[in-house]
Amino acid sequence: MKDPDGVQFLQWCLPRLRLRWPGFRKVRRRVYKCIDRRLRQLGLADVSEYRRYLERDAEEWRALDACCRIPISRFFRDRAVFASLEEEVLPRLAEIASARHEQRLQCWSIGCASGEEPYTLSILWRIRIAPRFPGLGLRVLATDVDTHALERARRGCYGRGSLKDLPADLLARAFTPSPQGLCLKPEYREGVELFQQDVRLTMPPGPFHLVFCRNLAFTYFEAALQREILGRVIERLCPGGALVIGSLESLPAEVAGLEPWSGRRAVYRRSAPDPGEGSARSAASPPGAHR
Repeated sequence: MKDPDGVQFLQWCLPRLRLRWPGFRKVRRRVYKCIDRRLRQLGLADVSEYRRYLERDAEEWRALDACCRIPISRFFRDRAVFASLEEEVLPRLAEIASARHEQRLQCWSIGCASGEEPYTLSILWRIRIAPRFPGLGLRVLATDVDTHALERARRGCYGRGSLKDLPADLLARAFTPSPQGLCLKPEYREGVELFQQDVRLTMPPGPFHLVFCRNLAFTYFEAALQREILGRVIERLCPGGALVIGSLESLPAEVAGLEPWSGRRAVYRRSAPDPGEGSARSAASPPGAHR
């Protein structure tokens, strides 16, 4: 697909998917490749024919939506963010949970792709944080719309490229070599639950102490959808809970309820806790509809 035709096509179709063109500008050629494969499958000559096909067949928009997913991830992606988590955010959240006599820190990774983000959190918690909080466990609910990515996450084996940012001591302790690559040891998979879910349509009930929503909603979704997603995420955060977004992302200005975590880039705290609230209820396991 030639670039001018591709740009014109994406600018036409993305709003119908509630997506925004600026988020796709730098990754558009990745989307082109997927659309080109789809054109070959359908026996269509070009995107002009594909556009007419989409106008006739409403179901085809699902396939186009799948082409617009950008599953770029790796372990310890953005070291500064994970440094903030290790130095301040996770210890503070653990203190809050312990003070409320909770048994687990409840976390949610939105758009977890092949598991790199939730597994990074599990590794960081178990090796660097958990020894300071005996008796406090970690549960990470990891959701993604892509079933193939989730299957890779369940296998838990990765190439060196996915692990290049992971500190050497964490890599040595958490992974073991195998014919499939470097595979995560079972103890670091414990407490990480993987579910197929489209955050645009449904969310787990929460509440959560920590939510990751990085390089997805606030990059690719249209402004109105961003506000909807953010409002629903805030509802699922414990008072004092943290939201982590992408380091190059910004939040919609119209949504209240969050304040920047002082001195920490891309980390926000749920503000205005309810007066006299003593403890947060435990997060419920997602019902079958969330699988």
